[in-house]
Amino acid sequence: MSGKTWRAVKRNKSLYFMLIPGILFYVIFKYGPMVGLIAAFKEYQPFLGFFGSPWVGFKHFQRLFGSGSFLRIMKNTLVISGLNLFFYFPVPVIIALLLNEVRVNWFKRLVQTVIYIPHFLSWVVVVGICYSLFTTDGGIINNFIMNVFRRDAVDFMGAEAWLRPMVVFQNIWKESGWGTIIFLAALAGVDIEMYEAAKLDGASRFQQIWYITLPAIKATVITMLIIRMGSIMEAGFDQMFLMQNATNRQVSQIIDTYVYQMGMKNGQLSFATAVGLFKSAIGLVLVLVSDRFAKKIGEEGIL
Repeated sequence: MSGKTWRAVKRNKSLYFMLIPGILFYVIFKYGPMVGLIAAFKEYQPFLGFFGSPWVGFKHFQRLFGSGSFLRIMKNTLVISGLNLFFYFPVPVIIALLLNEVRVNWFKRLVQTVIYIPHFLSWVVVVGICYSLFTTDGGIINNFIMNVFRRDAVDFMGAEAWLRPMVVFQNIWKESGWGTIIFLAALAGVDIEMYEAAKLDGASRFQQIWYITLPAIKATVITMLIIRMGSIMEAGFDQMFLMQNATNRQVSQIIDTYVYQMGMKNGQLSFATAVGLFKSAIGLVLVLVSDRFAKKIGEEGIL
């Protein structure tokens, strides 16, 4: 460390001191557990420990790729993540654009509060609400369908065809409001004089959004999209675990629930670790590829 750098550290030592809790958090809870990844290449036995268990190389990965259920689980994960990306990701952007156009402050704050609240509900509560609304046994929606339209109850919570729409609907309702925060923060940095100049030039409200607002948050949208690509292999364990039942298992079994089943219920910890490592590796590759593509089209990316 050069003298100039050391003097800068001493001058801002209080700021560097504030970094210690965050650094410790990542070292202890993020990087420390990565030592356990060696279990993916071993036949882990708890009484022998990570280092005493015998090496098996890529045996668990070969078993994963050769499994008859591998393609089905991958398809379920990618389809659900893809639907969430296609339908959910644009919603916070659209809501942020609409809220940015609201000029009545009390109404704007009220709407923000209402759409933020679902984020603080656990998935247990959200899925419970859906069961109360959509179950065939006394659900409000099915009662309405039977009484008004004189049709049989629809098995929204059990039918395979309805699982994915229900999952996307839950994600939009629960997280879209909270997702607007970062886009509203980006919009807060837009120079008001640009809008005033556009008005003087005769630009309509839509033209102001298209030529001023959207370009202002384009970098933020791309950054969030790149980050989202890194979690494309995560379709939401909590939500899918609660939505899963015997009648929809063929389409609700994703990588995360498969890891739970094999690792926690069946005790195959090494195999479950191998599946988790595979999922993380795919996520890393997708982030790198997305970042590279973003830079090729002239954006900054995240790396």
